[in-house]
Amino acid sequence: MNVRRSGMSRRGFLRRGSTAALSALAAPYAITSSALGQAGRPAASGRINLGFVGVGGRGGALLNNFLALPQSQVRVVCEVKQPRREWAQKFARSKPGGSDCTACVDFREVCGRDDLDAVVVATTDHWHVMASLEAVRSGKDVYCEKPLGLSVEQGQVLREAIHRYGRVFQFGTQERSTWQTRFACEMVRSGRIGKLRTIKVGSRYSVASGNYPESPVPADIDYDLWLGPAPYAPYCPQRVVSNHWFHISDYALGFIAGCGIHTVDMAQWGHGTDLTGPVEVEGTGVFPTDGLCNCATAWNVNLTFASGVVMNFTDGEQNPLGVKFEGDDGWVFVKERHLGGTVDASDKESLRRPIGPDEVHLAASAHHQGNFLEAVATRGPTIAPIEVAVKSDQLCQLSDIAMRLGRKLRWDPDKEIFPGDEQANRMLHRPMREPWRL
Repeated sequence: MNVRRSGMSRRGFLRRGSTAALSALAAPYAITSSALGQAGRPAASGRINLGFVGVGGRGGALLNNFLALPQSQVRVVCEVKQPRREWAQKFARSKPGGSDCTACVDFREVCGRDDLDAVVVATTDHWHVMASLEAVRSGKDVYCEKPLGLSVEQGQVLREAIHRYGRVFQFGTQERSTWQTRFACEMVRSGRIGKLRTIKVGSRYSVASGNYPESPVPADIDYDLWLGPAPYAPYCPQRVVSNHWFHISDYALGFIAGCGIHTVDMAQWGHGTDLTGPVEVEGTGVFPTDGLCNCATAWNVNLTFASGVVMNFTDGEQNPLGVKFEGDDGWVFVKERHLGGTVDASDKESLRRPIGPDEVHLAASAHHQGNFLEAVATRGPTIAPIEVAVKSDQLCQLSDIAMRLGRKLRWDPDKEIFPGDEQANRMLHRPMREPWRL
């Protein structure tokens, strides 16, 4: 169903699905079970039509997650690598929610279709904003994997487009859909550790690599489209697999953003700074001096906020993996769900006490992809909207810039510039290979 055009309420969305199913049952001709809706599954007219751009490791996981939701219908998968594209189409067609799924190579073909409500973007990092922009400008809602972009400017342009076209957006920071992260953040924002002073954030780090010889481009990948806006580089098999491209600065910022976005976003939520940022950034990093991978393999960055709170953001060899909020009266620590989702606190009794009626209650989501589909249907807010995504993503961007410049930087979180610092401001933009542009 094209809920993006209908403007209907959730009640109307559900009623329409029920009415369509009853009408189909009364028809004098045969109709498929997938069109009617099977047990616990809406009829076709009551589902949200999805297109997928990028179905590699993370994209494949999202495809599985969305197909498991009865209200979704996967219409098309897009991937520049033929083996993954064929796998994704076959996998989707094996599920009730993807029985008529088609496949293509170019994301613009997906975004140009008029039978889709939303696009799920799970490409290499350097394509996230470009593919999302194409979808938004084509009138689709977007679920975009993290991190957001390779520059501050890219996030700003996408935010402006989301607002201009009135689209629903969900960022892939799924820790906001876990009770552990929400509970930890609610404890901090409810004052259970007193006045917040320091936030210690630890993330997995990037890796170095060797150098690899140029190889002929195989027939089963559209390599020029894989590169897209990135500078031209000779093909080698390692360049186009995630255990390498994640750590190559032409395609990503490395795990300071690829993994760090989760923990800094958790820190932002607990700090209550979702819509702002630091006023000062300073840090150091270690970068490989040779090899294909060249993103930071170690870092230690301090981001100071107007309130005086300091977020110490490091690789996981310095701060433990997770987020530790330290206040005058104690501390709270939380890990990402895939690392166990541990919640701990200096006051163990506080862990056993539910958030009370007079304490801070944050927005709740039990399923990140389900939360997105509900927002598409109702036109309501998501748990990780574009405004929050941009501000959290900026912490990773600012950390990378401060490390590369090797000096303390002042930041204006409202104007989103480095005041009076031409050298640093130039690093808010990243050039693109022709003919690509924002």
